Amino acid sequence: MKRYLFVTAILLATGLHATAQTPEQLWESANTAYINENYQEAVKDYESIRAQGYESDQLYLNLGNAYFKRGMTGKAIVNYNRALRLSPSDEDVLYNLGIANTYVQDKIDVVPTFFVHRWMAELRSGLTSNAWAGLSLICFSAMLAALLIYLLSGGVKWRKAGFYGVLGMIALFIMTAIFAGAQRKILMRPNGAIIMSNAAPVKSSPDRSSKDIFVLHEGTKVTVKDSLGDFREIIISDGNKGWIEASAIEMID
Repeated sequence: MKRYLFVTAILLATGLHATAQTPEQLWESANTAYINENYQEAVKDYESIRAQGYESDQLYLNLGNAYFKRGMTGKAIVNYNRALRLSPSDEDVLYNLGIANTYVQDKIDVVPTFFVHRWMAELRSGLTSNAWAGLSLICFSAMLAALLIYLLSGGVKWRKAGFYGVLGMIALFIMTAIFAGAQRKILMRPNGAIIMSNAAPVKSSPDRSSKDIFVLHEGTKVTVKDSLGDFREIIISDGNKGWIEASAIEMID
């Protein structure tokens, strides 16, 4: 009897494995479901691809689109943000995220920053950490080439060009290396989240009986600063902060 049960279990496991769809099959199935306006099935198949450990900017874009078509703004926005993490300058993702954000109830002012800091942050976020690392290697190679020109050239003009080239490439190398490190830090230490509840009270302390200081709504982006039990300390773009139940948010990463 035990042997029969053991063999049956093996056969069932083998059958389940055989019927499991590959990511490629799920991708085709999800895209077909989306085209046929079966958005619930599309979401299920796209999420199944994620569950198998796969991710790409196109996967998150399509998943966000399917959630948006289902009227699930928070889920759409969190997946658009995941797509931007992998492809920060993707115009389709940026456009769709902008559309989805118009459906967010909370209109929060951004704390003003010095324009140079803001410009540098926008420049840094335009590329991934790998792209900035690649540029830093190019700058380093160009710096070595300029150094060789300076050392080996006999003409004054070429030596000047090599000297200033070295200085310029050093500056660019340092900047791109810093940007690569900053983007890598953001990638490795994710703290962005999206509100998933229709109305989520933000409290003065990590306690359900504490005072509500303000309320956030589905789709609003927050930054998670700390955690304690079932609560997360969050801060929003205008600088206000408080504690919110973990079940009310979904981390972007």
